[in-house]
Amino acid sequence: MNGRALLSLAAVVSLLAPVAMMRSSAEAHAVLVKSIPSSRAVLSHPPDRVQLWFSERIEPAFSTVSVWNAAGAQVDRKDARVGAEDPKQLSVTLPVLAPGTYTVRVRALSVDGHIVEANFPFTVKPRP
Repeated sequence: MNGRALLSLAAVVSLLAPVAMMRSSAEAHAVLVKSIPSSRAVLSHPPDRVQLWFSERIEPAFSTVSVWNAAGAQVDRKDARVGAEDPKQLSVTLPVLAPGTYTVRVRALSVDGHIVEANFPFTVKPRP
């Protein structure tokens, strides 16, 4: 290739690169990026809520989180909600939990129309 052809090729690539980056970010889906308590956490004190943060806004009407004990009973207060101030945050409150292992179950619909499902355990240690 001659210098003029290389220059033209470089111009085309520099014009298309931002378009390609916009396309890949638009195709990205929400993912769970943080939780309190974290997955597999071993806690000295029971949490009063489970909080989850996603990489994108989630739809309040189609997003839920619940907490289950080892016997398979739902133990949260059934008040899951998306944060009014942070549409990427989902939470549910808890009663005082007894020592044991619990499973957090999440199903959230991101604004791009994709469903995020996850579950993870955490443990509350017996008090000494």
